Amino acid sequence: MKILIARMNHETNTFSPVATPLAAFGRNGPSYGSDAFNDNKGMQTAMAAFIDAAAREHAEIVTPISASANPSGPVEAAAYDAICDAIVAAAAGCDAVMLDLHGAMVAENSNDGEGDLLERVRALLPNAPIAVALDLHGNVTQKMIDNADVIVSFKTYPHVDMYETGAHAARLMFDLVHGKTKPVIAWRQPPLLTHTLRSATAEGAMKRAVDAARAAEADGMLAVSVLSGFSLADIAVPCISVVVVGNGARDEAEAVAERIARQIWDEREDFVYRSAPLAESVAQAAALAQGADKPVLLLDHGDNCMSGGTCDTMDLLEEALKQKLEGIVSGPLCDPQAVAALMSAGVGSTVTVTIGNKVASDALTPRPPLAVTGVVRALTDGEYVISGPTYTGQRAFMGRAAVLDTGIVKLVVTERTHEPWDLGVFESVGIDPRRARFLLLKSRMYCRPVFVPIAAALVECDSRGVTSSDYGLFAFEHVKRPVYPLDTATEWAPAN
Repeated sequence: MKILIARMNHETNTFSPVATPLAAFGRNGPSYGSDAFNDNKGMQTAMAAFIDAAAREHAEIVTPISASANPSGPVEAAAYDAICDAIVAAAAGCDAVMLDLHGAMVAENSNDGEGDLLERVRALLPNAPIAVALDLHGNVTQKMIDNADVIVSFKTYPHVDMYETGAHAARLMFDLVHGKTKPVIAWRQPPLLTHTLRSATAEGAMKRAVDAARAAEADGMLAVSVLSGFSLADIAVPCISVVVVGNGARDEAEAVAERIARQIWDEREDFVYRSAPLAESVAQAAALAQGADKPVLLLDHGDNCMSGGTCDTMDLLEEALKQKLEGIVSGPLCDPQAVAALMSAGVGSTVTVTIGNKVASDALTPRPPLAVTGVVRALTDGEYVISGPTYTGQRAFMGRAAVLDTGIVKLVVTERTHEPWDLGVFESVGIDPRRARFLLLKSRMYCRPVFVPIAAALVECDSRGVTSSDYGLFAFEHVKRPVYPLDTATEWAPAN
């Protein structure tokens, strides 16, 4: 067999002003051919699992591209075309296809990035099995359902099962190839915009939905996925989905999809996150720090990198300083201009610079940058190897990085938006985060597996950013209405 394996990952926040050119997909763009193979082989990605599964089948493996970018604004048309064209061009003559996709890509020239790609691949290979691995935050569309034989999504958030998801999808595809199963797909999508902070799989309604999915798999379904969707994409239906892969019996798969979707709809209020005022959250953190021998985490989820945040809003830091918090470590803050100034000044210099509030957004009222004076403590290339558990072993690229120490706060400033995947984000620039009194992280969820164990407490802080949980900040124009919670009287009756 000749098998096409490729990766195209991007979660698009259509309200984000952060640009997404081709160069955003990697250190300086995607990797191709053997580089795409090597960048995934041995890693914890779905594409890595595809490669391993295909190797066990002694298949000829074609890896035209691996393209993964941090969440940001709509993908530039030229970038989207370049990635899709590379995949489609390699599809000719292939016997099967396995694609590591996100599921919530919006491009300047496509509101359904994955669906449009799958439609092109299916048109070229009408009889070849196509297996797809999706992120738990994928926005499922009819085109995706119509043009794939197997769809499996992550079951964890924070995501630690990317490889396992790829392995699951690959196993189902090869069972299809060998005539062991006959996959059929059922899909339900209640009109529910979930909040990302209510898609964590360790608690609440999302845990109960994923538990129901696992139970249905144990009962005989080939795969059952609950995708919370990504609601900050202003497209027709950025809603929660249930995707069931059954074995030949479509009615059974439909019944499972409908049952779990009804369970989700009945618990819809539990998928809505209600934020406390920022000043209250900071005051709570100050109280929790009293007598603590570990740092208190303040998660700035209103401006987090992995939902398309600019990592540039200063609301949380300004409020922390206003309330006279000390012993603060904050970052990474994205400000290429400030980094350039600190690089020019050099280590040991005392400088005054303005940081943040420089990236304009239609969703936010402009505020002036924050002027700070401090000593430049470190200057680096901003690269380190992620120790996990998410993206274990992959090299991280923050752009050039600098540390400015004001005496009250140590600011980690970078040229690129970057998620604090692990302690390395600070250790790579000479900071021990365990010694901070307060850690202000531009993060929502991915930092938790590593930072929660070193912390005394965690406080969620909803700043005024383009990843805020306050839907009132955003002018939804394309979402199909009514939809909950934008329209509280929304009703939904699943298909019979």
